[in-house]
Amino acid sequence: MSPRGLGFGGWGVGALVGGVGVAGLDDWAALLREQAPSGETAAALDDLKSDWLSPRGRIDALAVVERHLSWLQAKQVELLAAIGAHADAPPDEAGADLDGLFLGEWDCAVEEVACALKLANSTAAQRLETARLLSRRHPVTLGLLADGEISYQQARTVAEQCAVLAPGLAGRVEEALSEKMPQQAAGQTRAAVRRQIHRVDPAGAEARHQERVRERKLLFYPQEDGMALFGAVLPAQRAAVMEQTVEAYALGYGDDGRTLDQKRADALYDLVVRQSPGVRGSAAGAAGTGGATAVVHVTVPLDVLMGLGDSAGELKGYGPISASQVREIAFAAGSVWRRLVVQPESGLLVKADPLTYRPTADTVRHVVARDQYCAFPTCRMPARRCDLDHVRPFDHDRPERGGPTTPENLQPLCRRHHRLKTHHPGWRVTRDPHTGAAVWTAPTGHTYVNSPPPVLDG
Repeated sequence: MSPRGLGFGGWGVGALVGGVGVAGLDDWAALLREQAPSGETAAALDDLKSDWLSPRGRIDALAVVERHLSWLQAKQVELLAAIGAHADAPPDEAGADLDGLFLGEWDCAVEEVACALKLANSTAAQRLETARLLSRRHPVTLGLLADGEISYQQARTVAEQCAVLAPGLAGRVEEALSEKMPQQAAGQTRAAVRRQIHRVDPAGAEARHQERVRERKLLFYPQEDGMALFGAVLPAQRAAVMEQTVEAYALGYGDDGRTLDQKRADALYDLVVRQSPGVRGSAAGAAGTGGATAVVHVTVPLDVLMGLGDSAGELKGYGPISASQVREIAFAAGSVWRRLVVQPESGLLVKADPLTYRPTADTVRHVVARDQYCAFPTCRMPARRCDLDHVRPFDHDRPERGGPTTPENLQPLCRRHHRLKTHHPGWRVTRDPHTGAAVWTAPTGHTYVNSPPPVLDG
């Protein structure tokens, strides 16, 4: 579709700017906004130049682009649903070695999608599941997405929140909301879906709440500039009590120059750390007698500890932190220092260990410190929670023939990806012993490379 197709006669876009002018282009953008997205309308998007439009026209053009994003995401949903529908079946001979949970998750579409789109495994799994739910249970919502009437966030909300319902009840929720969603923002749709779920299934809502109570947990998310988000998932009424407790403690600091938000954050830390028996000192986690010891791992160049340099250190489970943060941790009471040797060029750990099937504790520490995460390209499972896998299988009868238990032939793999590599006939991996780069070959023949992060960036 072009300006000519929308009634602008023989005018080209350049002529429109000089002839029909901005008003004509604005009319074109407004008309496109009312059209259902298609391949023809998508071809016209490149002519929606912001410099050729008035402020009003730019808003219309923005809405046009957003509708086409929804249209494209509907196409991606259809592709993901088709990919997920063709699950791999595990080989018969491997069945006896795999537990029921893993058999249920053998579909390796998750890994292939994660690698192809450069997503975390959890994100790929979520997209596949959302696509499955939308294509099978919510055709009306998927149609609204394809027509650009709603956003992907709205469609995902319907699919994910209604996943806990039987198909019939999920259909009732969709039916009640389908006419309203095109006029709603994503947050409004989320609230409306939640209300409808309680309306159609009140007993189930209570049962699900009790189940979520049993799943309460702490959360820790790294953020930028040496900061992190720390919190908990817990019953809402308890969270409200905690909020008021932190608020009251923060107000007790008085007028000392800190903002109220700063006081609240400091109050939470003081209540958890400094008021807890057995925990003393700073973020280094030095423990008092009789209490639990908090362990924090930091990798840091020696010159930073000596105050001769200001390069970043590496906080385990977080990433790079500033030199001042490193020194606060390193010089806190109770801190223990352990030396690591790294290659100057790559930043990878260097060490040699004896050949035995079961790695020594020192070898385990070395591999965990070197790779930091599961060696599958998109997995972020911390290495300390992974199995240590022999890249080349260990020869129990003739160990000297290969598959040695050395850091160069070991890699951390989470339980899922360890079983994937061991039992699935379509997945293969090789590893460069010098760079540590692992090359994974998928059942489709695509290859994906994973390199361990340097312990310290130069």
